[in-house]
Amino acid sequence: MKQFHLFRNLSLFTILGMLAFSSCVSQKKVLLLKELQMAEQNKSIEYQNERNLNYKIQPGDNLYIKAINIIDERNSNVLNGESSRNYMTSDASIYLNSYTVNEQGYLDYPLTGLVQVKNLTVEQVKDKLQTELAKFMKETALIVKLSNFDLTIIGEVARPGKYKVYQSEISVLEAVALAGNFTNFSKTSNVKIVRRTNNGSEVINVNLGKADILSSPYYYLKPNDIVYVEPLRIKRWGFSTFPYSTVLSILSLGVTIFALYYRNNNY
Repeated sequence: MKQFHLFRNLSLFTILGMLAFSSCVSQKKVLLLKELQMAEQNKSIEYQNERNLNYKIQPGDNLYIKAINIIDERNSNVLNGESSRNYMTSDASIYLNSYTVNEQGYLDYPLTGLVQVKNLTVEQVKDKLQTELAKFMKETALIVKLSNFDLTIIGEVARPGKYKVYQSEISVLEAVALAGNFTNFSKTSNVKIVRRTNNGSEVINVNLGKADILSSPYYYLKPNDIVYVEPLRIKRWGFSTFPYSTVLSILSLGVTIFALYYRNNNY
């Protein structure tokens, strides 16, 4: 009888321990913006963010530029080229219809020639090109957009990869959602953002488990940022592929068989 109780207690302890390991992973996900969850119970919390989205153009960037001349459409065609009249339906066509900033920071645009655009915002580039173009062609308006807003999202997300962003701004939370959200083993307290600088790259650690990320200067991403979501330590130990259900079934079956065997031999 004593052996049966010992086996039963050991089996129950093992099962409860495995359940604790498997359940602790889901609890980690609850830590995402936990202050906001508290706000729902108490009162609203406001986080200020200056949203400094004025990205500075750098060598290697591609700009989509379209000219519109309200007097003579032929002038627009001269600037935009024949291919611009076709719909741009792929990333390749967008790239081929864009202007690349060279290593010295110059943009080579028809009529104006080389124009220095390094460290200017998209709006400043538009104004500068508009001023230069007015010397050769009157009544012409320009549309200027950054065409290479790429993000790379890797690590513990559902769909890691490189993504095109067709908007002027995107937050780190939106980027994670773009990649299919976190997995069960995402370490949200230590998400790394790798950002290109003039001297190389910098690595920024952000904690998505705290709501003050909403007011962080790194909440909004920049073109060519790399977002890396680290795995929880429990995954490094191999628990992510551990066959919990199989082991639990075997233990339960073992307890049942042992109980039947013990009862048949002692009664």
